[in-house]
Amino acid sequence: MVESTIFQRMAEYASLSRNDVALDIGAGMGFLTRFLAAKCMCVLAVESDARLVKVLREELKDLPNVKIFKDDVLEARISQFNKVVSIPPYYISSSVILWLFNKSFECAVLIFQKEFANRLIASVGVEDYGWLTVVTYYYVEVELLDDVPKWMFYPQPEVDSVVVRLKPRAPPFKLKDAASFRQFVQTLFRKRNRKVKNAVLPFIKSRHLASDRNAVKLADSIPFREKRVRELAPEDFGALINVFTN
Repeated sequence: MVESTIFQRMAEYASLSRNDVALDIGAGMGFLTRFLAAKCMCVLAVESDARLVKVLREELKDLPNVKIFKDDVLEARISQFNKVVSIPPYYISSSVILWLFNKSFECAVLIFQKEFANRLIASVGVEDYGWLTVVTYYYVEVELLDDVPKWMFYPQPEVDSVVVRLKPRAPPFKLKDAASFRQFVQTLFRKRNRKVKNAVLPFIKSRHLASDRNAVKLADSIPFREKRVRELAPEDFGALINVFTN
């Protein structure tokens, strides 16, 4: 990111203050990290590239409130943070989102590819609507904010981006087993155009919920069985997984 004006907007969207500990995922050359250090009590800068970590330690050595972690954020043992302000590597966008769902934080302001961001807020039935939409809806509220055109980066990517704000929410529906929810939704969306009663069979068999002989019978007894997977609202997936949870 070579257009520094976007940093100020990200900080404002995160309502940063001197009481905050901010996480910067994929700190890179440290431009955003340095900006955040002037706004926050502490910045946790995570970078997996050893060459960039060397640059970060040299360029940010004058900032005592920056802690640099040479690690993959998905595996790193980092201290507690309350906000995320970051431009994470685009190839780990889905992984970062899912990782955040298991963390305690107040808000996250991130830059994602626009195509990816649209998947987070897609409506039922449209092409972008998928398992990530459903799982995201359960955990956070999503706002798409400022467009980030490709010229703000060097080298320029082939796609435009957008600033996205995530805020944890109270669960919009009840799940008996939240840990199984993601796998269930992912399994069904592999057959997004099939009827639910057919798409759910691999899940039933993988969980040994019924014998092969009885799996079809069980699938024929569930709610929404005649709907296509792509037609189900997030709450419908919740109701379905609860049927299979003791």
